[in-house]
Amino acid sequence: MFDSPLCDRQFTQFPLFSNWGQFDWLKIPLLVVPLLLVFFGVRLLLRRSRWKRQFSKPRGILLLSAVTATLLVLLAVADKGLILFLPVDSGTAVQAIVVLGRGTELGIPRIDVAAELWKAKRSPLIFVSGTGDTARMLPLFEKKGIPVRSLDGEDCSLTTPENALFSAAILQVQGIRQILLVTDGPHMWRSLLDFRDRGFSVIPHTSPLPNNISFMDKAFLTFREYLFLITSGIRELFQGQRIPNLNNPELVNLVQKAEQYGQQRRFP
Repeated sequence: MFDSPLCDRQFTQFPLFSNWGQFDWLKIPLLVVPLLLVFFGVRLLLRRSRWKRQFSKPRGILLLSAVTATLLVLLAVADKGLILFLPVDSGTAVQAIVVLGRGTELGIPRIDVAAELWKAKRSPLIFVSGTGDTARMLPLFEKKGIPVRSLDGEDCSLTTPENALFSAAILQVQGIRQILLVTDGPHMWRSLLDFRDRGFSVIPHTSPLPNNISFMDKAFLTFREYLFLITSGIRELFQGQRIPNLNNPELVNLVQKAEQYGQQRRFP
């Protein structure tokens, strides 16, 4: 496992999004405010149209309220809906199964999924990516009967783009570019794009969300992923790239160390 002392960095991007059990009071406005904007935005657009009178009546207001409420419901179930648009897992063998860590609560289901894929001989290697998650998840794979020689990972990345960055630095110097990517449904599209941008040929394989995640948490998670996708799309539209260039010397140094680790690892 790649774990450099330099990996001990501060998590400064979206720090409130990392703990499911806390900050519930922040999740409420983050969900409600966009829905209110939709509600009043539609009404504002209709003020100058011939439908103004219809939507100013109680039944019109009720209709807009129903549409707004429906959007909230869609946020909660979109983790299943988005899976329909993902590339189909063809069942072919790949060079590595890459598992993205997402904290303790979201990590358990993907351990089961990745272990089953390995046992089905989809790949000889399981590679775990994510600071704090890799050191915790690798022993759990061993308990499921996966030998140590078939396990590796990096305990350095703080974000999804860094998951892709450090995975590429370690795996691609070993000639590994064809991967099965394992993460939850809402997170998969963003992860798929980030790993493709780093030169991987990716087959997505989603893991289920835990049953104990609440309605609000599912809606918040899905809405957050939509925001990330929109942000990266805007960056690509105006800057010509989804992922910013590396301009942090500390991060560049870490990536170089990850490449050196990959060269020494040389998984057969």
